[in-house]
Amino acid sequence: MARTERYGSPAGSSRCLRIGGLTPLSTADYPGHLAAVVFCQGCPWRCGYCHNPHLLRARGASQIPWDDVLAFLRRREELLDAVVFSGGEPLAQRALADAMRTVKQYGFKIGLHTGGAYPGRLAEVLPLVDWIGFDVKAPFHAYPLITGALGSGVAARASARRAIPRGVAHAFRTTVHPRPLSPPAVRRLADDLARSGVRHYALQEFRAQGCANAALVNDRPPSFLTEHFGAAIAPSFASFELRRANPRA
Repeated sequence: MARTERYGSPAGSSRCLRIGGLTPLSTADYPGHLAAVVFCQGCPWRCGYCHNPHLLRARGASQIPWDDVLAFLRRREELLDAVVFSGGEPLAQRALADAMRTVKQYGFKIGLHTGGAYPGRLAEVLPLVDWIGFDVKAPFHAYPLITGALGSGVAARASARRAIPRGVAHAFRTTVHPRPLSPPAVRRLADDLARSGVRHYALQEFRAQGCANAALVNDRPPSFLTEHFGAAIAPSFASFELRRANPRA
């Protein structure tokens, strides 16, 4: 299994931020807000079901200049509420904190999608972040089975422990493929998160769309994310959601 790779510019200038995509308007990436989504290039993990595989490498085939993103945001100051930094893994880049500070100065709220690979960098940006979408891969001891990276579960748990007590608005979510994640494993994970103080949680079915792993696409037992399964988990959280995949996805 791969070890965590190092990404990012030592200088940390926001102009060094490597951007692999931009969604001008989203109603789904920051609950209750109209947001633009900046997709940051690079991720140290290699999750088999990743639906953005083009963002995994530190440098992609094409890149959007940060100055172009800022120019776009200036034009949308009256239309957008927030900017969400997604990926890839945004925290893989040291330039992220400076980019967030700049966007914050424009008056936007800051959203962050993260898998928790860099707990130290998460602690650095938490004072800037208004909402976190935390992608929990599996029970923390089983992370390498999903991410392919040794030590990934230790990092993810440390990140979750940093985020939850700070009181930052959050939504934790887990993508469930029935092959690597069994019903008992998902129940144990949900119990662990609830005990840790997670208030908002979602389980979402694996989607084949965008997945480059043929084995996961072709070997899919029926989903166990039934209403009955969800009903046993829901009382542990302030809000809980089962997200169905498109049957054709």
